[in-house]
Amino acid sequence: MASDRESGLGSQEDETGSSGGRHGPPSLLLQLPSNQTLRFRGNKAVAWGAAWEEASEDAVDPQELVTEFVLSEEEEDSRPLAELPLCFQDKRKLRVLQEQAAKRLNGWELWRVEKRRMLRRLKSQVDAVISNTKMWQSSLRKIEGHFGTGIQSYFNFLRFLVLMNFVASLLVVGFVIAPNAAFEALHLSWTSQLNGSLVNVSCLHYNPTPQGLVSYPSYIMDLLSGKGFIEQTYLFYGYYKNSAVNFVGFSYNIPLAYLLTALFYLLFCLSLIVRRSVYCLKHSLVSEDASLGSYSNKVFAGWDFGLMQQKMVQLRQKSIRYELRMDLEEAAFRKSQAEQTTAQQVCLYTLRGLLNILVLALLGGSFYCIYRATDYSQWLLGDSDSPVKGQYFLELLVAYLPSVVITTANLIVPIIFEVIVKQEKYPLSFEIKITLIRNVFLRMASLVVILVSLWAQITCSGDPGNSECQNCGYNNHLHPCWETSVGQEMYKLMIFDLLTMLLVMLFVEFPRKMLVTSYPSCLFFKWWGQQEFLVPYNVLDLVYGQTLCWTGALFCPLLPVLNTIKFIAVFYLKKLTLFANCCPAERTFRASSSNFFFLLVLLLGLIISCVPALYSMFVLPPSKACGPFQGESAMWNSVISAVSELPHRAQDFLEFLGSLAFAVPLFLLLSILMFYLKALADSYSSMVKGFKGQLHLEGQDKLFLVKQISELSQ
Repeated sequence: MASDRESGLGSQEDETGSSGGRHGPPSLLLQLPSNQTLRFRGNKAVAWGAAWEEASEDAVDPQELVTEFVLSEEEEDSRPLAELPLCFQDKRKLRVLQEQAAKRLNGWELWRVEKRRMLRRLKSQVDAVISNTKMWQSSLRKIEGHFGTGIQSYFNFLRFLVLMNFVASLLVVGFVIAPNAAFEALHLSWTSQLNGSLVNVSCLHYNPTPQGLVSYPSYIMDLLSGKGFIEQTYLFYGYYKNSAVNFVGFSYNIPLAYLLTALFYLLFCLSLIVRRSVYCLKHSLVSEDASLGSYSNKVFAGWDFGLMQQKMVQLRQKSIRYELRMDLEEAAFRKSQAEQTTAQQVCLYTLRGLLNILVLALLGGSFYCIYRATDYSQWLLGDSDSPVKGQYFLELLVAYLPSVVITTANLIVPIIFEVIVKQEKYPLSFEIKITLIRNVFLRMASLVVILVSLWAQITCSGDPGNSECQNCGYNNHLHPCWETSVGQEMYKLMIFDLLTMLLVMLFVEFPRKMLVTSYPSCLFFKWWGQQEFLVPYNVLDLVYGQTLCWTGALFCPLLPVLNTIKFIAVFYLKKLTLFANCCPAERTFRASSSNFFFLLVLLLGLIISCVPALYSMFVLPPSKACGPFQGESAMWNSVISAVSELPHRAQDFLEFLGSLAFAVPLFLLLSILMFYLKALADSYSSMVKGFKGQLHLEGQDKLFLVKQISELSQ
């Protein structure tokens, strides 16, 4: 049979040679699907015959190709041997040829080649050291192996927030906290910049220092509420002075440093988020495209052959299994969705509309409860005849009443959202996004409700005839230092958020794990199951905590430092509860599509937090009795005063930057750049589409050739 097969193949080759000549294309290649579509593609593609003839005429000895590559080693853009797509045997031969070629080089050329190799080797070693010293790298690999890349994306997101807050904390500490502490420790001369003639005497009443004997429970309450002794620390706005410090001929303007640090802190966070969003967007666009063959990439190119330990091998196997499971779930959903009839689609859309009305009703009820709780809490704490005065526990409960209501809404309403979204029958990736959007709206809007309630009390919007607001510009009786009051609210929300996370882990997740594992035969516990690590809700907790930090950073300068410590604690708490209390989710999700969406939600939180900060800088009058801007009509006046003291050339340059003569050309230049980038993106998109079509045709060619080979082998 072998001889018959060889004779058959030989006859086929003879027929090919007679039809196409010695160097002509075989008739089999002319029948390929890619060759059949040439008449539709015009002259953009080269026929198989021309390509075959060109390859036959220009064929060279492989030894010459290797020698040519060795000679190209002198060029700066040559690739290392390890990156070449060759087998080990060919690489060994190439290494021998390189050594032989190196012997023929003179001293100067040999030194250049050796220098390039040494620098390349040093760069690879440095990259390996940096990759091994990344924060929590081993923990993230362990999490990926046990629970997949979806849950790992949460911890990657958390690590990004920790690093961002850490760098931002260095900025705040270096320009605000450390200079003030150093100036006070060195007892330097302070030059007051307060203009007392423009301040009403009735607006200067502010004395947060506790009077009389202070008991131990009051210290605990002050630590949790941000009042008392902790209010007179670097933690809050009211402790800083409107003054400058003269040091060896240098004047350090504290209000200017305070304001510019807050602005650069927000701009720094914005630049980091945008940079990471662009990086994640490129990866999500590539990985989400099914035409690139996600299955084949995971099966044939997803394995790491550098794994040596059995434990790491098992973790990598689990990770690939979870990714394939996600792909199969999405493919099954798309198939079932394509088989729906028109009546089924109409019923589904009607059901989704009714459920969305229910979602809006739940959100509206939650916002009303938060508004009433905030208003009632501020009224009880600000009233001198309040029945909670002097009762530590009741006063602390009233102080945390808005936080309790927000936490209760954030625990109950998302559970209802989870039940609702399962009835809407969305794809899993979109189900995660729509759930996250609803919970984001709940969290962010609840924070906006608190800020609106505080703004209404500070500006006396509900009582415009209030004498305090007419004299001071704000409600001096209820909020003598309103910036510190806003900072205290953000501080309490952050503390309560961390305490809630710890209490849920100790009294909800851990008992649930104990009950499920201790009574596996019980039908209720078997139906209830073990706790799953829900990524959308946990990511939303991080975004909410970071938004609190951004909102309160202007009024509580040490809040970024506290937020860094909090997120580090959250990482270890979440890792502990993940391995001790949680099990792998029954429905995993794709991490590539979620990373970019997480950053968009984080960017939304930054935009929301910038609104009250900018409004306080430019519109609201600062407190007259505290803070680095006391006596000023607006915080931004300190920047105007500092600019007025600069030389005339510097003033003219800054005025030009703020004028229309600079803004209009800049706008035109940015518009031209935007159109250029849009055209460049369109050209790249058309090129990518062409490459995708080429890949598709090559896949059809492979199937055709395999079919022909199977027919010939029979």
